Amino acid sequence: MGCRCSSSSPATTILPDVVTSSAAETEAIGEGLGKRLRAGDLVLLTGELGAGKTTFVRGVARGTASVSPVASPTFQLVRVYPGRVQLAHVDLYRIETPSELGDLGLDELLDQGAVVVEWGDRLEAAAAALIELEHLGGERRLIRTKRDLSH
Repeated sequence: MGCRCSSSSPATTILPDVVTSSAAETEAIGEGLGKRLRAGDLVLLTGELGAGKTTFVRGVARGTASVSPVASPTFQLVRVYPGRVQLAHVDLYRIETPSELGDLGLDELLDQGAVVVEWGDRLEAAAAALIELEHLGGERRLIRTKRDLSH
């Protein structure tokens, strides 16, 4: 895939690890990120099933001023939410080969707005923000920003 996502130097991490105790707190962290998103931003989310990736994206969408309901795009692969900046929510869980990534149109989505990718470890994108979510038990989640947005 000729995704420009793999070019540029990686962004630096400036945010500390955060432990949340509820879905609302996880969404609030995502909302903060959503408020900073601009067209062309790519955010990769990693974490096991149930780690809170979709909950985090609900907050990101709210931060972009989207009022659309956020749902996991597992079977649809891409969902688009209009807002201050268009947000494309991509789920790579069912992607089995790198050639399938070309069919998603990530470059076009980045031209139109920001893109947040669940199961982002399946995509090579050195310039993307990288956020890891970990389920700590109960409602607790660890949100670790490994690379932040570059702006």
